[in-house]
Amino acid sequence: MKNPISWLLAGTLFISILFLGSASAADRDLITAMNPRGIQPPIRLLPLAPRLDTLDGKTIYIVDIRYQRTREFVEELHKVLKEKYPKTNWVLRDKLGAYATDDPKLWAEIKEKGHGMIITTGH
Repeated sequence: MKNPISWLLAGTLFISILFLGSASAADRDLITAMNPRGIQPPIRLLPLAPRLDTLDGKTIYIVDIRYQRTREFVEELHKVLKEKYPKTNWVLRDKLGAYATDDPKLWAEIKEKGHGMIITTGH
């Protein structure tokens, strides 16, 4: 901190901390914090799907949410899983919309034809 500006900034910070810390209890009672989201509904817990006993003869969907620059990874994952588990039917599908956007047609297809699903998140 040889620079005079650094000393000035450090002094200003120190004085600001002292000033803010010296507010009276009456001043602090006037501040009320409100949650802008309001009262949230309770979280509904959903159990995980039961684990499959085997992948042989099963259809497993790999769902790509199409996150930026991850398509090569998803295609490689699909290829590797097909090589490692040749008795499993691996189906690669793209999800419509963003991660949190619902895709009822895809979910219905997976429920009807699939036994499991892997969804990629992109990170």
